[in-house]
Amino acid sequence: MKRIVLTGGGTAGHVTPLIALLPALTKDNYDIHYIGSYEGIERKLIEEYRIPYYGISSGKFRRYLDPKNFSDPFRVIKGYYEARKILNKLKPDILFSKGGFVSVPVVLAAKKCRIPVIIHESDMTPGLANKIAIPAAKKVCANFPETMTHLPPEKAVLTGTPIRKELFSGNKISGLDFCGFTANKPVLMIIGGSTGSKTINDVVRGMLPTLLRDFQIIHLCGKGNIDSKLTDTKGYVQFEYINEELSDLFAATDLVISRAGANAICEILALRIPNILIPLGLNASRGDQILNAESFENQGYSYLLKEEDLSVSSLLEAIDTVMENRQKFIEAMNKSELNNAIETIMNLIKKTEL
Repeated sequence: MKRIVLTGGGTAGHVTPLIALLPALTKDNYDIHYIGSYEGIERKLIEEYRIPYYGISSGKFRRYLDPKNFSDPFRVIKGYYEARKILNKLKPDILFSKGGFVSVPVVLAAKKCRIPVIIHESDMTPGLANKIAIPAAKKVCANFPETMTHLPPEKAVLTGTPIRKELFSGNKISGLDFCGFTANKPVLMIIGGSTGSKTINDVVRGMLPTLLRDFQIIHLCGKGNIDSKLTDTKGYVQFEYINEELSDLFAATDLVISRAGANAICEILALRIPNILIPLGLNASRGDQILNAESFENQGYSYLLKEEDLSVSSLLEAIDTVMENRQKFIEAMNKSELNNAIETIMNLIKKTEL
C-alpha cells in the first residue's frame, strides 16, 4: 500500500480539491493522511472523511505591516519541526499540497525528508505561500493555461482543478425542499467564500425586499455572519457553510453571485450555472481573484462586477443582464476545455512518488 500525505488550508478553497481526490486515492489503495493547522477550517472538513489528521503550528506571511509579522515566523519554524517529526514517522511515498500558509512548513519539511512533493496552484499567478514552496516541488499543477508562464517549465503541468464528483449528482427537488422553496420561482445563490464577505452580505441584505420579488435566495454568508433578524424571512435562507447538501442546492440554483476564488468558479463552470463574479479588490488581496474573474469574463463564462463598483443598482443591472442572456453564458461554458483534472493528477502522483 502506498502512503500519501495531503496538506493545505486556511480556506475551504485549499481543501475541497483535495477532498475531490479522496475517492480516486482510496480506489487506488492509497493510505491517506493529512497535515493542517491546529484548528483551521481544513480540520473540520477533513475529519468528516475519517482521514487521520495532524495539526501543526502555522503563521501567515504578510505583505503589509502587522504586529503578527514578528511572531508568526516563529510559529512557522515550530510548524516546520512538527511537520518533520510527523513525516519521519509516517514515511509517505509522496506529499500533495494545495497551498495556503500551513502548507509551507510541511512542503519544506518534506524536501528535507527527501519526500517528493507535488503542488497545485489554483490561481492565475502563484500566491506567496506557493512561491516559497515551489523550489521544493517536483511538479506544479496549474489550473489555467495562463499560469504556465509563471512556473518553472520543467515543473509545470496543466491539469485544471479537481471537482468533487458528488457535485454533479445534485437533485433539484431535494435542494428546493431543503430550503423550503417552491418550484415556480428562480433561485439565486450568493457565495462569499468560506469566511464570508461583509461587503456582499451587506449589499444583498440591504436589497432583500427587491430581490425577493423575483427570486428565492440561498445565502452562504460565511462563519459568524448569520443575521438572526432575517432567519424567518420567507424565500430567504442563510447558512455559514454547506457541505453535504451543496450539490442539491447547486442543482436548484438558476444564478450564482460569487467571489472569484479559482476553485469556486471552476465548480460553477463545471456545473454550467450562469454567474456574476465579484472578486476581492486590491485593497484586500494581491489581485488573484480579479485575474481569475477577468479570464472567465473574456471567455464568456461570467459577468464581472468589480467590488469598487458594487452597489444596489449595479448588482440589479448585472442580475438582469445575466438572466436575459442565460443561454449565451451556458453555451460559452459548454465549450470550455477545462475538464475534470482528477485522472491527470492521479497519473502524475503515480509517476512522481518514491
